[in-house]
Amino acid sequence: MMKKKSISASKASLFFFLCQMISALDVPLDLSQPPTITQQSPKDYIVDPRENIVIQCEAKGKPPPSFSWTRNGTHFDIDKDELVTMKPNSGTLVINIMNGGKAEAYEGVYQCTARNERGAAISNNIVIRPSRSPLWTKEKLEPNQVREGDSLVLHCRPPVGLPPPIIFWMDNAFQRLPQSERVSQGLNGDLYFSNVQPEDTREDYICYARFNHTQTIQQKQPISVKVFSMDSLNDTIAANLSDTDIYGAKPVTERPPILLTPTGTTSNKVELRGNVLLLECIAAGLPTPVIRWIKEGGELPANRTFFENFKKTLKIIDVSEADSGNYKCIARNILGSTHHVISVTVKAAPYWITAPRNLVLSPGEDGSLICRANGNPKPSISWLSNGVPIAIAPEDPSRKVDGDTIIFSAVQERSSAVYQCNASNEYGYLLANAFVNVLAEPPRILTPANKLYQVILDSPALIDCAYFGSPKPEIEWFKGVKGSILRGNEYVFHDNGTLEIPVAQKDSSGTYTCVARNELGKIQNEVQLEVKDPTLIIKQPEYKVIQRYGHVSFECIIKHDSTLIPTVIWLKDNDELPDDERFLVGKDNLTIMNVTDKDDGTYTCIVNTTLDSVSASAVLTVVARPNPPFDLELTGQLERSIELSWIPGDENNSPITSFVIEYEDGLHEPGVWHYQTEVPGSQTTVQLKLSPYVNYSFRVIAVNEIGRSQPSEPSEQYLTKSANPDENPSNVQGIGSEPDNLVITWESLKGFQSNGPGLQYKVSWRQKDVDDEWTSVVVANVSKYIVSGTPTFVPYEIKVQALNDLGYAPEPSEVIGHSGEDLPMVAPGNVQVHVINSTLAKVHWDPVPLKSVRGHLQGYKVYYWKVQSLSRRSKRHIEKKILTFRGNKTFGMLPGLEPYSSYKLNVRVVNGKGEGPASPDKVFKTPEGVPSSPSFLKITNPTLDSLTLEWGSPTHPNGILISYILKFQPINNTHELGPLVEIRIPANESSLILKNLNYSTRYKFYFNAQTSVGSGSQITEEAVTIMDEGKMAMASRQVDIATQGWFIGLMCAVALLILILLIVCFIRRNKGGKYPVKEKEDAHADPEIQPMKEDDGTFGEYSDAEDHKPLKKGSRTPSDRTVKKEDSDDSLVDYGEGVNGQFNEDGSFIGQYSGKKEKEPAEGNESSEAPSPVNAMNSFV
Repeated sequence: MMKKKSISASKASLFFFLCQMISALDVPLDLSQPPTITQQSPKDYIVDPRENIVIQCEAKGKPPPSFSWTRNGTHFDIDKDELVTMKPNSGTLVINIMNGGKAEAYEGVYQCTARNERGAAISNNIVIRPSRSPLWTKEKLEPNQVREGDSLVLHCRPPVGLPPPIIFWMDNAFQRLPQSERVSQGLNGDLYFSNVQPEDTREDYICYARFNHTQTIQQKQPISVKVFSMDSLNDTIAANLSDTDIYGAKPVTERPPILLTPTGTTSNKVELRGNVLLLECIAAGLPTPVIRWIKEGGELPANRTFFENFKKTLKIIDVSEADSGNYKCIARNILGSTHHVISVTVKAAPYWITAPRNLVLSPGEDGSLICRANGNPKPSISWLSNGVPIAIAPEDPSRKVDGDTIIFSAVQERSSAVYQCNASNEYGYLLANAFVNVLAEPPRILTPANKLYQVILDSPALIDCAYFGSPKPEIEWFKGVKGSILRGNEYVFHDNGTLEIPVAQKDSSGTYTCVARNELGKIQNEVQLEVKDPTLIIKQPEYKVIQRYGHVSFECIIKHDSTLIPTVIWLKDNDELPDDERFLVGKDNLTIMNVTDKDDGTYTCIVNTTLDSVSASAVLTVVARPNPPFDLELTGQLERSIELSWIPGDENNSPITSFVIEYEDGLHEPGVWHYQTEVPGSQTTVQLKLSPYVNYSFRVIAVNEIGRSQPSEPSEQYLTKSANPDENPSNVQGIGSEPDNLVITWESLKGFQSNGPGLQYKVSWRQKDVDDEWTSVVVANVSKYIVSGTPTFVPYEIKVQALNDLGYAPEPSEVIGHSGEDLPMVAPGNVQVHVINSTLAKVHWDPVPLKSVRGHLQGYKVYYWKVQSLSRRSKRHIEKKILTFRGNKTFGMLPGLEPYSSYKLNVRVVNGKGEGPASPDKVFKTPEGVPSSPSFLKITNPTLDSLTLEWGSPTHPNGILISYILKFQPINNTHELGPLVEIRIPANESSLILKNLNYSTRYKFYFNAQTSVGSGSQITEEAVTIMDEGKMAMASRQVDIATQGWFIGLMCAVALLILILLIVCFIRRNKGGKYPVKEKEDAHADPEIQPMKEDDGTFGEYSDAEDHKPLKKGSRTPSDRTVKKEDSDDSLVDYGEGVNGQFNEDGSFIGQYSGKKEKEPAEGNESSEAPSPVNAMNSFV
């Protein structure tokens, strides 16, 4: 959508150069030369009789010429007429009409002669005529009484004026009368009616004639037209005739076309070459005929043919002889056609083929004047010398006339003269002056010295060397001060002396020298050429689509020669920008704020310099939501369908993609609009399905990519007839709310679904599988009916049928419902428990009889709870848990049991009403498991070679503890682990003193408890023995050093770095990563530390102490503690769900435990005391 064009100075320069070629033979005015007419009035000169008459005649020559005039072929002595003067140094006449003169007295044919010692030039014959604007002659106009459907011509007949007036028809209020295919104005000014209609009746048909030359308008008297319709005409005839007369006008009848103008079947038309050809055909007929034009044996000329006046006028501009031929107009309506053939002949007034041109010769030279013209008929050529026919002009031995050519041989100075060539035929004449000037002159260069020429790179450079001399000089060009003569294909040398460089380059810049020489002398001139960089638009405006009220910006970034000053102009649709503050013109952009629809168009950036011009255009399309449709119309009304049509609103430059049709039910839901349908944007009609007993109104919404239009105005209302209901209520259900009832529900029909007044529902039911009759009731304005006194949980057949005042809907389909449920009566029997391992058990039961369920069997619930722990024998609050098992299932898994504990459970059946009685409690016990980790591990009383360990028993022993296992190993300064030592401690101990340890050494401890099943989770800690006295003395000296400021600063920096490292390690450990110490531990892990065994097939307890403990007081978590879960023989579906669960869509039970699992205490939350500052310092050394 972007356009770009560049206009350099080359075209303008080339045009200037051609003008120079034409004027190259002009003789400088300081040299002797015959007169040349430079300005004169037109041949046919119509003047305003109220103003002075000015007849122009200007000429040049050396010596300056004198002027004289002839009028109607005889000498016009201006000195004898005081109203006529001649301008000084001019031949122009001024006739002073405003001082009492009359223009009519000066009508005639005038001719001017300009004369000096070298010859005489004459002007054209100038015909002076004053303009005329006469009044209409008085006439009595009778009223025009015409029958409806007949044709009529109102004649204008304007007065003959000079020039002819412009005709138009208006009324008394000065309003132009409307014209159409039926009523139009002809070329002669008459007003033609192809057929009249009653609305043509009026009394003020007025023809006006405007005379432009005198700026006057003449008015004809008003014409009255009265059109009689058939009915009124019959009444008039009946009132004026006796009963015995036969009367009665015929009704309006259709008529085939007849031509009102031109008459007949053929006519002729003559037009002159170059004029505008106007052909006209106006026809009468009913219906109004349509006009068509053809050219017999050819085609109407393309690009020059136009149709006007509703195709009644054929217009061909700039006609030529090739446009001669037969043109046929054809008038046609449904009853037939007629035609007329106009034979067109194109004649031609004389026109130049070769006009004579001034001739400058040196004594003894030869030359010729050529005068060639054409026309139809062919013009005759005649020659004059100094205004006198050449046959009677003085003899000149150097001159010979040969038809349209005068040949000169060995001319002398006395051969100088002005010759006139006259070419004429019956349609006009041509007159041309051309002189022969005999001179002997050395060369002269007319181009100013050192003239600067500037051109754009890669465009033509035209360097001028205007010259004169007689004989004609020869021209040579040089470049540079000592350059050689220019030759070659890269240059073009023109006859007028101009040097052309077709494609100028940067190295074309420089000094150019023009040398002119003839036999009388030589002269040279230097000029300068500069080649400039072109102006470029490097960032052009781009096509934009913008929503209404948005902002848009067009860029126009330019690059130009540094020596040229560009100006940037913005145009809209090739015109100036609107004078609106919303248009902001920046240095390299145009911004439009709050865009409106009128801003739509083409924006052009034009960059001008003194040498070139470039432009780039882009289109702005303003889009918006479409305007709403209008003119909604309902047609084809039927009981169940109707056709809706509409006219789309303006799409606002974004094509309409669809139309949404909505309806309103004014009877049932007034003011509420509902979606009806949607059709493609190309469709403007739609067949709509209707429902009975609805008072419809429709509206249409147009949709495009921008959005939805406002709704159209509503259509007219259409009320459909009532009918039986077409459909029955949906979603019919029968569910009892009490053991002895049946609640029947349904979804009521909407208002428009009722199809008529008096909507009701017939509700019917009967017990299934029992040979009962249907029981029915009719209800209204409800969607529920309760049947009482039913047996408990019995199936029923149910149906609901709609009806209104006109009848019933089709027979409805039957649905099955049930009367109300009651609680189950029997508990499950034969409850058995099979303990799988210390945390999992499987329970079995026998199903209850279905009749005892007394409702929809939903499943079984297992209630179970821990009675006591076998290891502690302590009572605690009983927390019952519930698992629900779906459907008729007779077993389930009980997960999450605590090892070495006593449990009870019972089972209950569940229906929609609730739970049945519980089965007798069943007792079962879980075996021992591995214990949890010790509740804490604390290391105290560090000495040179000993540490004291204290611990707490496991929170969950999960059996009888048999011992504790302690493992420990040293850690050196590089975090490498030493040999591992293991100690078994009796289960009744709670502390231990470790002796014979290394002084000033860090140890890592691993501690866990054991039952007969195996070892439980371990807890880890780290501790350090203290230093000896020698080391303490060294530490003291170090402390003295540490009191120095520089050492304190260094230690602070080191401490900060270590703190940052610890934070990073802590974050990585929380994300599952490893830090260097952890890697060392992994590298030296105790081979005896293995995952917990499952010798007895039970699940081990899972501890999360490892991954969630923060590092405190030097503690470390164990490097690896994984607990492997034993695969179960039972699938996951055997596990029950919580009591709060609900049924899935497939009827499965979803639930959760009724009680929360007791949270285990965190492990390893105790640690040994932090090392002393001296020890910490040693660890850094």
